Amino acid sequence: MKLIKKGTLIVVALVVVLAIALYAYLYSTKPTYEGVLSIKNISKETEVYFDDYGVPHIYASNEKDALTVLGYVHAQERLWQMELLRRIAPGKLSEIFGVKALDNDKLFVALGIDENSEQAIAKLDKNSKSYQLATAYLDGVNQYMENGATPIEFTLLGIEKKPFTLKDVYNTMGYMAFSFACAQRTDPLMTDLRNKLGADYMKELGVDLSYNLTKINSNNNEITQTYVEASKAVADLLDSSPFPPFIGSNSWVVGPNKSASGKVLFANDPHITYSQPGTWYEAHIHSPEQEIYGYYLAGVPFPLLGHNRQYAYGITMFENDDADFYQEESNPTNANQYKTKEGFKDYTVRQKEIKVKDSTSVALTIKETQHGAVMNGILKDFNPKQPVSFWWIYTHGENKILDAVYTLSHAKSLDEFRKGVSYIVAPGLNIMYGDAQNNFAWQTSGKLYKMANGVNPNYILNGTNGVDDQLQYVDFDKNPRAINPSWNYVYSANNMAHEIDGYGYPGYYLPEDRAKRIVTLLESKQKWSKADFQKMIYDDTSIVSVQVAQNFSKWLDATQLNATEKEALAVLKNWKGSNSTQDVAPTIYNKWMYFYLKATFQDEMGELGFKQFLKTHVMKQCIDNQSRIANSLWWDNVNTKNVKENRSAILTQSFKETIVNLTGQLGNTVTEWKWGKVHQVEYKHPIGSLALFRPFFNVGMFEAPGSNEVINNVMYYFTDADHYDISAGPSTRRIIDFSDIENSMSILPTGQSGNPMSKHYNDQAQMYIDGKFRKMKMNRKEIEAASTKLIFKP
Repeated sequence: MKLIKKGTLIVVALVVVLAIALYAYLYSTKPTYEGVLSIKNISKETEVYFDDYGVPHIYASNEKDALTVLGYVHAQERLWQMELLRRIAPGKLSEIFGVKALDNDKLFVALGIDENSEQAIAKLDKNSKSYQLATAYLDGVNQYMENGATPIEFTLLGIEKKPFTLKDVYNTMGYMAFSFACAQRTDPLMTDLRNKLGADYMKELGVDLSYNLTKINSNNNEITQTYVEASKAVADLLDSSPFPPFIGSNSWVVGPNKSASGKVLFANDPHITYSQPGTWYEAHIHSPEQEIYGYYLAGVPFPLLGHNRQYAYGITMFENDDADFYQEESNPTNANQYKTKEGFKDYTVRQKEIKVKDSTSVALTIKETQHGAVMNGILKDFNPKQPVSFWWIYTHGENKILDAVYTLSHAKSLDEFRKGVSYIVAPGLNIMYGDAQNNFAWQTSGKLYKMANGVNPNYILNGTNGVDDQLQYVDFDKNPRAINPSWNYVYSANNMAHEIDGYGYPGYYLPEDRAKRIVTLLESKQKWSKADFQKMIYDDTSIVSVQVAQNFSKWLDATQLNATEKEALAVLKNWKGSNSTQDVAPTIYNKWMYFYLKATFQDEMGELGFKQFLKTHVMKQCIDNQSRIANSLWWDNVNTKNVKENRSAILTQSFKETIVNLTGQLGNTVTEWKWGKVHQVEYKHPIGSLALFRPFFNVGMFEAPGSNEVINNVMYYFTDADHYDISAGPSTRRIIDFSDIENSMSILPTGQSGNPMSKHYNDQAQMYIDGKFRKMKMNRKEIEAASTKLIFKP
């Protein structure tokens, strides 16, 4: 007995010692928020004040010193995120995650972003300010990597520290640009459906862009192969990406005549896949040359969102088409050649090696046509008989992305700002602008082009006829824009812009729900305040969903409904469109949308095609329109013999399935079917997918207000599961008031730090869920009064 007790005591003592040792190690990795540090390559002492939410306010004698220190403090909070992000584009995730990342690496190696980055860097002016400041930032990152604490993720995964270079910056921006593109998710599926069903079916899906009714006002003047696997492969990779893809966004700016203060008011909330840490790192830099309060991507020296006392800018996705698949044709007598209009040409061949953790390296042979890399064998389960290549304007145009983001954050005028926008070949963005001189503007980025009449880029194109790939590039002056328009506001919600010179740029635009709500609200009030904007950016009402629910409800066969179904229907009929956690109607509506979509489309599309359809913008576009079509081709279930289903039959069947599903999940009391019970969010860290580490790395669960395509745009796929896996939403909410610039407001989904031991890892999470804000401080006295101070000495 004594031996057992002694053994137990020894085990307990060992556990305690190990726990203390683990805590001591984790504590040693905490960011440094106060004290004195020595750092190389700064000319004078630089002060950093970390405010009450961990945002660094850097006061330096020159901008180069400021950028060096920014790199250091950014790295101490986000080095793991920087490491992860720089590995995606060159295909190096398998080195740390093993074979499960191999499909991701194969795709990005084939895209050629890494090679494009090398070519762009070779053309840079080494004496330019953008180059010098970028290298100063990277120097700061590398000094932290050399002298600072090692993030726990590096230790767990055995990552070797290697210096960051300018190519890492370009690769990061290249991945960002690719995550904005939509063709790879949509075109192969749409091609399969067209080939199988015909043009009439496709027209009802709105593939001709006819459903884009709420447009942004400007003031400038035969194939039988199966392709759905390509859509699935890319969608799955982006859905499971270890770094959040960019998805959508809202922004609106009102001019002085529509502002209560007589000054410009600015709002922006880019929609990005949720992750932990979140996408943005905030920092405020002040030097004699430059002041900027910016939002930085991990490892990128200049902010993509920012403001100072002179101007503010933000982004949303343009959603224009800037990538396409091409059906190629191999030479039947020479496998090394492919067909072009001029005859057969040799493939360009690249040989690449992907290193895989705990496995042998993978040799990859990439064949390229004049359009781009052949995707056969690159995308998982995608092996059609003839080659299919992928063309993307980002790797075909001149890459000046470093100069672009530098100019956006350093512009001295609206004209100079627009010049910076003109440097962006891809991605297509709606870039929003407001300034202290009462200018307000919306300007699209991207190298735009027109295609030949009759060519629809929503399908896989013909790579051999010399017609489908004939692009007429247009001058930047023809990019849609609105500058100080007479209607006194500009906005974007990823909806389509009005035609320019009679041409509507093809794209993968979102439905009009958010756009219509934004326009309705802005038109309803003549004078707007900062408080009004704070309320509006958190708005969760969908006027379109209410109309869909009303339309569908009218066509139910009420004689087939039981008491519970009638009670649920009454809730929908009385719905005003709100999506708060206490609402019941969204729970019924979203589940009905799934069963309606399944009953309507899966029979024609097949199970795999339907699953991919649920992940496209086309699906979102078609719902409202189909709710008005009595005799849609899609209503009939092609699998039932000698029966032709109509609208009433499909909607009644799907509604009854909805109520069966919800009663099984939530019980028979309809009033208890609260949205917050099924609509919850967890902010996930890549390592948090392991149950052991989930409580330490992940943040949440939170009941979440909002929904798909409301202003508080919280994204998920329709499903019959017992909860919605929220994947994305506002990555920040920013409101900037040029009548009171020092009291502009913001919020992040979780926190500023990427270090789980920091108190700023999740200190904004509940505020974000509740629709609250905090200051983006710029007043030095106020900053010093509520901050810790870290001094960097040369």
